[in-house]
Amino acid sequence: MQRIWKEDVFTVAAVDLGTLKKLRIRHDNTHSYSSWYLDRVEIVDTKDDTTYYFPCNRWLAVDEDDGQVARELVPVDEAFMRKDEDEEGTGATLGLEQKSMSTTYTLKIKTGEKKYAGTDANVFAILFGENDDTGIVNLKACKNYKNKFEQGMINEFTVEAVDLGDLEKIRIGHDNSGGSSGWFLDWVEVDAPSQGQRLRFPCGRWLDKGEDDGATVRDLYPADLQTELYMPFVPYEIKIFTSDVFGAGTDADVFIVLYGQKGVCTQHKYLCVNKRERRLYFERGAEDMFIVELEDIGDVIEKIRIGHDNKGTNPGWHLDRVEIRRQLRKGKGSETTIFPCECWLAKSEDDGETVRELVPSDIITEKLLRDGKLKTTETEVEDALETHTYKVSVRTGDMYGAGTDANVFLTIYGDLGDTGERKLAKSENNKNKFERGEVDKFTIEAVDLGQVFKISIRHDNSMIGADWYLDQVEVLDEVTDEVYMFLCERWLSKKKEDKRIERTFFVKGYEGERHTDPNSKKMAQAKLGLDRNANKKKKKKKAAVVEEGPIIPYHFTLSTGKDRDASTTARVYVIIMGPSEVETERLWLDLPEGKKSLTAGTMEHFVCYGTDVGEIKRVELGHNGVTPESCWLVDELSVAVPTKGIKYIFPCKCWLAKDRGDGLTARLFNVLDSSTINIIRKVIYSATVVTGDTQSAGTDTNIFLTVYGANGSTEEMLLPKNEDRFERGQEDTFSLEIDDIAPLKKIRVRIDGSGSRPDWFLDRILMRNLTTEEVYLFTYEDWLSKTKGPKRTKVCELAAVVDDEEMVEKTTYIIQVQTSDVGGAGTDANVFAMLFGEYGDTGTLPLKESTNRNKFERKVKDVFRFPDMLSLGELSKVRVWHDNKGPAPGWHLEYIDVKDEAMDETFRFPCDRWLAKNEEDGQIMRELACANNDSIDLSDKTKYEIATTTADTGDASTSENAWIVLEGRKARSKEFVLENKKKKFLSGATDTFEFSSKHVGEIAGICIGHITKDGKKVKSEAFWHVMEVVVTEKELGNKYFFHCDARIPLAAKKDQFLTFECFKSIESFASKVRNLVPVKYEIIIITGDVKGAGTDANVFITIYGVNGDSGQRHLRQKFRNLFERGRTDRFVLEMLDLGELLRVKVEHDNSGSNCGWYLECVEVTNTANSVTTIFQCGKWLDTRKADGQIQRVLYPRY
Repeated sequence: MQRIWKEDVFTVAAVDLGTLKKLRIRHDNTHSYSSWYLDRVEIVDTKDDTTYYFPCNRWLAVDEDDGQVARELVPVDEAFMRKDEDEEGTGATLGLEQKSMSTTYTLKIKTGEKKYAGTDANVFAILFGENDDTGIVNLKACKNYKNKFEQGMINEFTVEAVDLGDLEKIRIGHDNSGGSSGWFLDWVEVDAPSQGQRLRFPCGRWLDKGEDDGATVRDLYPADLQTELYMPFVPYEIKIFTSDVFGAGTDADVFIVLYGQKGVCTQHKYLCVNKRERRLYFERGAEDMFIVELEDIGDVIEKIRIGHDNKGTNPGWHLDRVEIRRQLRKGKGSETTIFPCECWLAKSEDDGETVRELVPSDIITEKLLRDGKLKTTETEVEDALETHTYKVSVRTGDMYGAGTDANVFLTIYGDLGDTGERKLAKSENNKNKFERGEVDKFTIEAVDLGQVFKISIRHDNSMIGADWYLDQVEVLDEVTDEVYMFLCERWLSKKKEDKRIERTFFVKGYEGERHTDPNSKKMAQAKLGLDRNANKKKKKKKAAVVEEGPIIPYHFTLSTGKDRDASTTARVYVIIMGPSEVETERLWLDLPEGKKSLTAGTMEHFVCYGTDVGEIKRVELGHNGVTPESCWLVDELSVAVPTKGIKYIFPCKCWLAKDRGDGLTARLFNVLDSSTINIIRKVIYSATVVTGDTQSAGTDTNIFLTVYGANGSTEEMLLPKNEDRFERGQEDTFSLEIDDIAPLKKIRVRIDGSGSRPDWFLDRILMRNLTTEEVYLFTYEDWLSKTKGPKRTKVCELAAVVDDEEMVEKTTYIIQVQTSDVGGAGTDANVFAMLFGEYGDTGTLPLKESTNRNKFERKVKDVFRFPDMLSLGELSKVRVWHDNKGPAPGWHLEYIDVKDEAMDETFRFPCDRWLAKNEEDGQIMRELACANNDSIDLSDKTKYEIATTTADTGDASTSENAWIVLEGRKARSKEFVLENKKKKFLSGATDTFEFSSKHVGEIAGICIGHITKDGKKVKSEAFWHVMEVVVTEKELGNKYFFHCDARIPLAAKKDQFLTFECFKSIESFASKVRNLVPVKYEIIIITGDVKGAGTDANVFITIYGVNGDSGQRHLRQKFRNLFERGRTDRFVLEMLDLGELLRVKVEHDNSGSNCGWYLECVEVTNTANSVTTIFQCGKWLDTRKADGQIQRVLYPRY
């Protein structure tokens, strides 16, 4: 097409502007032929005879290019203008220079989801920066829709501007023309890749003469918390030369990916925006130029990948070469890298590939010298990467339904880059690909990937029977002859396992990072203080201190109110503040995948990792929503700190909204206004689970872990699968919160046999206490399975091994059960027992295989053997129960004897009671205390051992004496003087003293003083800095810990002292056993007085105390309708004394028609000492309400 150049000259008189920086030129688009193609503007400053060149080379037209009738131009050096005039009359192509001096903004404009939200009016915008504004920009040429601004639509526009500085606001409006001109604008997003900023300008209002305040133009401001920062992009000029051969052109959608060193790459960039451009570009013999902003991949472009989607009428394409020009980092000039191709990208030509990887052949550098001349140098690329051929073998599993007819796509990753996603289209050896038990071979050509370490494989779920069981993938690099093996052994299916059809696999024996544990990922992020969002707080008077302290987990529970508009889609965050301005980062509470909003009436749980701020003083709760739509009614926030054993519940009951209440979207809550609960204190362990390397060792079943220590045991915990844990030959490391029960003795691992692959080969588990660095090893090396391996079991117990020594020994338990000589004493029900001892419990033991064929007959002793058990040490109690089956299930039990063969000791557990629903108290579960523990008389004297630890600072020690008084629950001890003989109380030292005293009972506190020897006067002020005191009562071995960290002033008399409360106590096993006497507990259950509160389901309770737990007890009464709305139900259960109650677990079995239940509270009274403990609940146990849980763990409120 012939362009006719015409030059117009104007003389303008104006104020002296100094050096010209930019020029804005526009027309008013009034007449019919108003489209204008402007080549360039030249301005001569007559005062000092300087010529400025402002190249444009673009349309100013509504229906051409990007639809703008105004342009901002920047001046370029004369040498760049001259360079092109030597060539055959082409205009200067200075897009790259202009792009790098201007900023390209991508505007995304979201029209609301409301009825009639769309508009047909002409929309315009003005961007205001700190230095300048863009002037009016008409939003005409939308990149993705012809009909713009329709309901719920997101429209994209491009705006180019020069030197605006940071964006401060947007003015957006319309001219009120067209049929339905009213417009509901949700938000505007402005992305400036060259600045690495994405800003969100919320609106959420009408621009309509007849709605809201009638304004059709609004000023919008960026929402700070919705700003995203990333590495700024840089401009690339990409020239694509289509070959001059028959049928070379294409209408397909062409994409390109650029690779730098070490596998750094840009995004997958499609070069055309719409159909019109696809038809226009890539014609035979054409040279097409694109200026795109992409990630900065460094100084060297190692390779590019270019391809197309094979759509359109003639998608086959013959590509000659690609040239990529970038600006030099230092000095003025550019560098062009040439990538020759000279082959087809077509399904019907050559090898049928539509994707090619190209490596550079030459680099041309143009540099502007001091004297204003351009210097051009051309160099050949010597060490370009070679192209390798990779042979890929894909083995489909040999099981029912394993094959697939879906399209399969593969990406191979190496340390030098990846292949991009390639379709596995033509199998070299099978016509029908991916059939059961078959191996299919494919060839992929790619530029050298280096060491291959992972693959990503997916299918598109097309055709019937798309489910695919992938056994393994083998990748052979034909150049180096290296074979990379990927064991998969998983389903890619929308129906099976975790319903995913895309998976990532690492090469066999891979040692590097996998990122499978969200918690350790969160911990790492918290350590880096990483936040996807710009955590720019406005400059406070005093900057908040984010300490470098340890990173700990915080557990949050959020309840949203019931109001109609209570829900929000905004992102919610919490900041936790400690003393003296220490606070965590902003902790974002992001909802799990698939949940879009915090919905009215629901309850959500989150775990975040943040700095340990010490004692929590205040909590800030807020969200990043700014529009009326994002208003949120928060009912309650609870913050639990497991490592401290404390939970705060804040009754919020307030709006966080711009247009409700006081208009705040963030609030500070003071801990003093919360109710505080003591919960189980947890210690963070890292657990490494190793799955064996045998055929189909991996699993997707549910895996449960229970940990037993010398000081108690944990609840059974589910180990989350997390997409790709517990797979063949893998080591998975994640963090676990374990009760403070160290030293660990054993673990129990159980699988429930669910899932598509229910069998698991467990090799070993390693647990490391992250605070003390103690390591425990548990080895199994066998199957957990009902069908595989010699044991055919779904549960195993493993002893802890520390420094090659087992913490508990193996034994055989012989259990002798004596049924009483009473009428009807025998039973045909199934009987179960559970033994408890120093090192936990045995789990449920079914009493099945007896010496007698007919078990549990009147006056008969049955003997049961349990070989290969882990010894519990001294036994404390037996729990025994039956399932009430059979014709006469009532059973009168006389006693149980348990013999531990390894210890060669027998423990007697007398019972002499009924286990029957229609005898005595109707209980069919009993707990029996051991009768052979000698009773120690505690009314007399005992000995106390006192261990003091002095701080390890220079001035902590003292040469004087100290004294201590023990404050017990029964009595107060006399003053014990800790005499400083033989250099005690040195800094960092622990010193031990022993005293006889009367028994003071449980020790609640101590008083410590610091006194001169022989009552001398105090000359100058002196201190003893004591860190910790541990008191051990020697008779039973109970330990009491006092965390002091205090400087105690020296005095001449015993009238000055400091007092400390007990921070934790460890009750010895002997002491606990002594307390195990039968006690009747009265349990009162109060059902809430709200609509639908009552339940017909079966309700169970488990009570936990310092002496152990009660086991799960069914709460039932004859002939009574229990748990009705607003009612109180009373039960009496006999158990062995649990000591101080720590928590209760209440659950129901979800049976019956109205099974949802609103539990108000539980009161448990120990009738022996009349102590009542109250456990508040005030929550639903309902699969359809709150968080959908039907069990609650309740802690006492103090």
